[in-house]
Amino acid sequence: MSKLNTSSSELDLDRPNIEDYLPSGSIQEPRGKLRLRDLLDISPTLTEAAGAIVDDSFTRCFKSNPPEPWNWNVYLFPLWCLGVVVRYGFLFPLRVLVLTIGWIIFLSCYFPVHTLLKGNDKLRKKLERGLVELICSFFVASWTGVIKYHGPQPSMRPRQVFVANHTSMIDFIVLEQMTAFAVIMQKHPGWVGLLQSTILESLGCIWFNRSESKDRGIVARKLREHVEGADNNPLLIFPEGTCVNNHYTVMFKKGAFELGCTVCPIAIKYNKIFVDAFWNSRKQSFTTHLLQLMTSWAVVCDVWYLEPQNLKPGETPIEFAERVRDIISVRAGLKKVPWDGYLKYSRPSPKHRERKQQRFAESVLRRLEEK
Repeated sequence: MSKLNTSSSELDLDRPNIEDYLPSGSIQEPRGKLRLRDLLDISPTLTEAAGAIVDDSFTRCFKSNPPEPWNWNVYLFPLWCLGVVVRYGFLFPLRVLVLTIGWIIFLSCYFPVHTLLKGNDKLRKKLERGLVELICSFFVASWTGVIKYHGPQPSMRPRQVFVANHTSMIDFIVLEQMTAFAVIMQKHPGWVGLLQSTILESLGCIWFNRSESKDRGIVARKLREHVEGADNNPLLIFPEGTCVNNHYTVMFKKGAFELGCTVCPIAIKYNKIFVDAFWNSRKQSFTTHLLQLMTSWAVVCDVWYLEPQNLKPGETPIEFAERVRDIISVRAGLKKVPWDGYLKYSRPSPKHRERKQQRFAESVLRRLEEK
């Protein structure tokens, strides 16, 4: 019953105010007749259903929220037009040049190192880590990235895993330019998939296919093997499992929290002053997303390396995951919502529907007992 109350309280905090969407003048009826407000007061479930219709809290987590337009007046519009010319005519070609130079330097060094130093694994891995950090730095430079890192830089230690909230695939680039993490990530098609299977493979990254259920057991085994290795790169996991729009955090998967090792939280917060860094993968490709970043003025971001956490006595992996999510959400100023991010890709599970039905049945029984 305590778990049920906790879930209900989280939903209450995230439920929209129906009064904001129903102006009093539009729902007033003559005296003696039933008003819409009275109908919604009959059952919290009806209120929740109405709230989901007018303002679905799950959809809000994955919706792009562009900043309010500021340029549509006679004074600022000419300045905005000048800014477009500068961004697309000067900054964008310059950034493409910077990124091209970065790739030339990286490829001319990476493949010789990868092939010629196969007999010296320790030196090869060290040089490959440095080169991956270098190309990620070129990527950040191509957005004129203004990244502020707070806290001690991660170090290579066995039996530890880093977890972070997830807004875009550029999260990996932002973190990778400081520390060569091995990451667990969805396998992507196109040129991103090619990079995953060639260059990033050298970091010990672990790929999975969300649609393949058998991948879960394989990934869990690889995770345990990776965290036990003293010479392996630090492991980075995005436990939300999908990109969220940097206003919310959805439920953390428990896989990173049942490895029996130290969990190091990382909080990432993007400032939308110049561009929204959220990648809506359903509406745009990653190439289009990068072009959007490269044609903006800058990408502004704060990264906090937070205090490592360990499983407390009597604490379950799910409770541990929620405690770490609390820490990240508070530090980055994000709102917690009780949703599973995988619902973005699939229908709600029967267990979720049963919990909803149970809550509704209990509310009806309580009202009957009161009468």
